[in-house]
Amino acid sequence: MKRLLAVTLCLASALLWIAPNVSGNGMTLEQLLSSPFPSELIATKNGDKVAWIFYNQGKRNLWIAEAPLFAGRRLTAYTKDDGQELGDPVFSDDGNWIAFVRGGPPNSDHENPNPSTNPEGAKEEVWCVSVSTGALRRIGEGSAPLFSPKGDRVIYVNDGHLWSAPTVVSPVDRAAAKPQKMFEIRGQVSSPRWSPDGSLLAFVSSRRDHSFITIYDKRAVTLRYLDASIDRDIAPRWSPDGKRLAFIRLYNVTDTLSPDHERLLPWAIRVVDVASGKAKDVWRSGKTETDSFSQLPVGENLLQWAGGERLVFASEKDGWAHMYSVSTEGGTETLLTPGDYEIENVAWSPDRTYFVAASNASDIDHRHLWKVSVAGGKPSQLTRGDGIEMYPVVVDGGRRMAFLRSTARDPLLPEIASIDGSNMKPLAKEFPPAGFPSDQLVEPESVVIDSADGVKVHCQLFKPKNGSGKAPAMVFMHGGPIRQMLLGWHYGFYYHNAYALNQYLVSRGFVVLSVNYRCGIGYGRAFREAKHRGPRGASEYQDIVAAGRYLRTRSDVDGHRIGLWGGSYGGFLTAMGLARNSDIFAAGVDIHGVHDWSARVGPSPWATGDLAKLGKESSPISSADKWRSPVLFIHGDDDRNVQFSQTVELARKLRDRGVEFEELVLPDEIHDFLRHESWLRVYHAAADFLERRLRE
Repeated sequence: MKRLLAVTLCLASALLWIAPNVSGNGMTLEQLLSSPFPSELIATKNGDKVAWIFYNQGKRNLWIAEAPLFAGRRLTAYTKDDGQELGDPVFSDDGNWIAFVRGGPPNSDHENPNPSTNPEGAKEEVWCVSVSTGALRRIGEGSAPLFSPKGDRVIYVNDGHLWSAPTVVSPVDRAAAKPQKMFEIRGQVSSPRWSPDGSLLAFVSSRRDHSFITIYDKRAVTLRYLDASIDRDIAPRWSPDGKRLAFIRLYNVTDTLSPDHERLLPWAIRVVDVASGKAKDVWRSGKTETDSFSQLPVGENLLQWAGGERLVFASEKDGWAHMYSVSTEGGTETLLTPGDYEIENVAWSPDRTYFVAASNASDIDHRHLWKVSVAGGKPSQLTRGDGIEMYPVVVDGGRRMAFLRSTARDPLLPEIASIDGSNMKPLAKEFPPAGFPSDQLVEPESVVIDSADGVKVHCQLFKPKNGSGKAPAMVFMHGGPIRQMLLGWHYGFYYHNAYALNQYLVSRGFVVLSVNYRCGIGYGRAFREAKHRGPRGASEYQDIVAAGRYLRTRSDVDGHRIGLWGGSYGGFLTAMGLARNSDIFAAGVDIHGVHDWSARVGPSPWATGDLAKLGKESSPISSADKWRSPVLFIHGDDDRNVQFSQTVELARKLRDRGVEFEELVLPDEIHDFLRHESWLRVYHAAADFLERRLRE
């Protein structure tokens, strides 16, 4: 009788917490992933046109909007979910053409991504398209296209060299259409930049342990190295008159990596007179860790020639990612964006006296746009509220700006507004499509929890609508780890999709806590470069344990039904949770996670010696003996970021120990899944696994 009563009580308890969660709201993953994802917003030189790439359920196409109406229209017509990427769009100076890259780069075995397993294979190719007619022309195999100043030719990089081909081909002289290598040079060529008059081409020539700023004179057919040194010179930028070049010098030093010390990388900004070759420092970094060259992927923000004989550059010298300016003659730098926040991307005014920056200033859980003067002074806020505004471009002669925007319920889409942020309207009115479930989505709440060592950890809490009783819960961890999840649809493709799955799990009755663990962006350099993180000791794992314990304190969560999910670095932390704390985490979905830091191939310092030992001890595989909870492994076997063998080796250990695991292997898929079909398979499998393991 006692046993029967216990079973009856357990069943009653189970029914109590299942009942409020199984109804859902009818929302499907297909609906949540139905809105196209925009990326790589660009504008013409005079700002009369903008273009972007739409990923629409696996079909990637260029879209364009033109003054004065700026009504978006599709420019290309790719109709298959074939996994062939579209990227690197660039306008010709006259705005009549757009060059772009179709297909992905090769892996270490010289294989291009082919996730649809096309028997004909796949290539990475440069194309150009006419803005007026949509006519396409294949330029050649390669990447990183750039038009000649006249727009009559496209130059691009192939096998470390620069090639050139005409934009338009004469019907009577098709032989002239054949791509030509521009010149022979040792090393790898990158970052080409035409001088204002189009007579000279500056680029970086990389030579393994050093690199040169080089100039190609197409009239004299000569190559010349500027201010050559033993160091790494990068990011050449022409002065408006074409007489000088600014560039960044990264100094080769003997400082080495240690478990608690970042490798120092001092750097300087130099300006060289092109005619004479004479160069000088106009700014030099200090010698502390925060002075060290930033590892943030700031792109074009790194260095720009601004108006008023000023250079604008990015630095974390005060512990935050900010923009500074300095005279082209040298002197003390001016901090343009002071405060405890980070600048993420920048767009320039036509006269280059100010720029528009996306930042988390005054709102750490969103992104808004700010106007910043090169001369200094207080930045002015242009957008505000519950939106996330990113990737601005200044258009229409400086009167308007275009950008990408989302909210908690509205997916990321391109918008245009007056330069002061007013009169906002969509560039593609037909999206999101009919059936997109905006009104069924929940608005996540900002939650800050304390880790065991006192670190404040920002999270987003998703709660089911009309929930009651105790629900199962999930902890979600982003990848990177140089990322930050926000209170809305994310501006990055991978995390836009992750936000969709979190919303879907909530619709199925799960409470979801998305954790911005230490190592991420948005909270300053000290947070991002936390001591003993990753292979140095996995200090960030404390934040995941804190998240699990926080959920256990909530009255709406069943503390025995807490799971984990994440991809890449989030997969690493999922595996860490199951390996070290199966007592807290009952199940997990590990998507292409890192499982053994010491097994990382390539020039990793964690592959040998004492660092390798520490790396393994900081990895899930070292705690596999304590692993008890079931896991779903998901991995594409052409992953170029995390080796497929990372999952093979961990699964083998779990199999030997009798730990239950399921698997979904995607042949020929890469890390950031290229096919829409793959995303749906992965997310359906993840949701099904979690429903079976944590709800049924």
